[in-house]
Amino acid sequence: MGCSNFCVLVLLSWLLLASSSHQLKSYETQVLLQLRKHLEYPLPLNIWENNYADFCSLSSPPQMSIKCENDSVTELRIVGDKPAIAKVSSEFSGFAIPNQTLSQRFSVDSFITTLARLSNLRVVTLVSLGIWGPLNDKIHRLYMLEALDMSSNFLFGSIPSQMSRLVKLKTLSFDENYFNGTVPEWLDSLSNLTVLSLKNNRLKGQVPSGVSRIATLTELVLSHNLLTGKLPDLSSLSNLQLLDFRDNSLDSELPPLPKGLANVFLSNNSFSGSIPEQFVKLDQLQHLDLSNNDLSGTPPALLFSLPNISYLNLSSNDLSGSLPEHLKCGEGLSLIDLSDNKLAGQLPDCLDTAAGNRIVKIGGNCFSTDARNQHPALYCQDVDKGKGQSRRKEIIILAGVIGGIVIVVVIILVVGLLFFYRRHQTQHALVQHIAPKVKQDDPSSGISSDLITSARIISQVAKVGSQSSPSYKVFAVEDLEEATKNFDQSTLLGEGSFGKVYKGRLENGTFVAIRSLTLYRKCSIQNLRVRLDLLSKLHHPHLVALLGHCIDDRMQDDSTVRRLYLVQEFVPNGNFRFHLSDTSPEKVLKWPDRLAVLIGVAKAVHFLHTGVIPPSLSNRLKTNNILIDEHGIAKLSDYGMSIIADETEKSDAKGDAAKPGHVDTLQDDVYNFGFILLESLVGPITSGKGETFLLNEMTSFSSQDGRRKIVDPIVLTTSSQESLSIVISITNKCISAEASGRPSFEDVLWNLQYAAQVQATADVDQKSDTASHQSFG
Repeated sequence: MGCSNFCVLVLLSWLLLASSSHQLKSYETQVLLQLRKHLEYPLPLNIWENNYADFCSLSSPPQMSIKCENDSVTELRIVGDKPAIAKVSSEFSGFAIPNQTLSQRFSVDSFITTLARLSNLRVVTLVSLGIWGPLNDKIHRLYMLEALDMSSNFLFGSIPSQMSRLVKLKTLSFDENYFNGTVPEWLDSLSNLTVLSLKNNRLKGQVPSGVSRIATLTELVLSHNLLTGKLPDLSSLSNLQLLDFRDNSLDSELPPLPKGLANVFLSNNSFSGSIPEQFVKLDQLQHLDLSNNDLSGTPPALLFSLPNISYLNLSSNDLSGSLPEHLKCGEGLSLIDLSDNKLAGQLPDCLDTAAGNRIVKIGGNCFSTDARNQHPALYCQDVDKGKGQSRRKEIIILAGVIGGIVIVVVIILVVGLLFFYRRHQTQHALVQHIAPKVKQDDPSSGISSDLITSARIISQVAKVGSQSSPSYKVFAVEDLEEATKNFDQSTLLGEGSFGKVYKGRLENGTFVAIRSLTLYRKCSIQNLRVRLDLLSKLHHPHLVALLGHCIDDRMQDDSTVRRLYLVQEFVPNGNFRFHLSDTSPEKVLKWPDRLAVLIGVAKAVHFLHTGVIPPSLSNRLKTNNILIDEHGIAKLSDYGMSIIADETEKSDAKGDAAKPGHVDTLQDDVYNFGFILLESLVGPITSGKGETFLLNEMTSFSSQDGRRKIVDPIVLTTSSQESLSIVISITNKCISAEASGRPSFEDVLWNLQYAAQVQATADVDQKSDTASHQSFG
């Protein structure tokens, strides 16, 4: 009997102990409730409302989870609903923003002090909660931390040095904040760190050499910051698999890299010199992006045949020389971009786009191929290989000094000439020798007089090669009348967004498209010529080239009316909308071809946004303004019309370009491009449905059944699910109702290129599987 009572007592004690092991200490419960109050009661924490005594046993929704051990919280994960994209808002200046940050009452110091009371925390995720302010150094009290993620908030200032005491930390992510100090020198104190991600901040200065001593690192991501100078030697980081320094201002030569790297993204910097031969030893490499730098020399041939390489982007550099005739490409290499360099010679067989499903971009070079968009051989021979980067910098500085002196002297002379002789100078001389004074523009155009007067192409972005473009010409109206049989109705191609378009044939046999516009009655010809000069400089492989213009000032029915004719490249193979329509099934583009068109147009618009000052806005982005040439290359038409729009009759501009009070922004183009993406997914928008219908139908994309109902069957049968999902995701962002929620064109372009790479890989795998089945069949 005594034994029985003792056994019962032991059993009850065990049950009581087991039950209590699932309960938090009361003070930790109170800490969690205080944190909820600090965060101003975010929706993911509503589940705590009636579960004060049992936080550790709560189900774990996607936005919130808690894990406990030994009566203490060890993991806390909260993902809020503050839009992450809001942190790129230019409105944020260190103070609360309604509906984006927590309120003015929020204190990051109090919040971190409270959080630090949960001293057994090992994992902390606090994402998109609107947390704002300088990060409190008391965070080092969480000495057990192994993972800390406070991405997509509004933290600014420096990353506190006391965090160097968090020696157990393995993952540190402060992505998408406003940190504006330097990359901490003390990072090598975190000897267990495997993931360091600080992308999308405002970090400046050099990358500290201590980073190269964190032997445990597997991911190092510092992209989209303001970093400068030299990238340290990282070759000792034997565990590193991902290196991402995109979109900074790093300007050294490329350093040696560790052999285990699988993904290297160093685009949009100012790296110079040649691609090191050491790169061909990176036998784990899958993705390499060195685009938009100042790299020179000939790329190592073995780079193309690395055993695991699938994505190689060397575009927009100064690479030169010839590739080996028998160049070998790796079997998995599905996307190669060599465009906008100075490579010459015979195109190797493995880069022939007609072979297999490999995507190859070679435009803007001097390859001896029948493909278009190649420069003359002379363009690529004009490479000074005997001078190093330092010498080139000296020349640039010297040229800048001399240019500045010359400009000052010219201005003094011009002012003197204008003062004494302005009544005797011809209009032609004014246009040729000085930047004319431009009358005050209509503010709705979004382009100031000063910007137009000093307009220029940014050389780094405009390396697409104006030297090889056809020379710009001022035509006589008689030449254009002869080319179009006096603008006969039979030569009318249609009426575009800006005026009627005719097909003409010049005296030398070249076919052109001639756009006729009515000039604004009070138009300044001097103004117009300055604007046309800017428009004539917009050269890009995916833009319809402007070949010349003609101003017809002959007497019309109304003597105050003039005509402006823009002579453009003729693109013969119809527009993108036609190639999406089922009215001509044999010409409907499959998914990989649609992606190629979208990538080309995105590159062109990115150039218009970043390659010219002032940027070209409101570029009439519609599927019927994207033309396809005989080689399947996409070319955007009707671009840049905002530059001359206020000099032409408002009635000539159809649609949203003429909305009263409308101010153009870069985001307008992103939004309109979103509907091009939509049409690429679902087919042309019919007049009976339009934008409103598609916006309502976007919810269908979230499920497989929904996709099958709305997505074009051609797309469904020729795309992989992953590639399709990438494009659907970026489409959703582009058509966000709030302009601040839309991505940049650079992000759009990157996602499209990635979707194309994923699709190419899937196509290769499918082809391989089909071949295997046939061989075993």
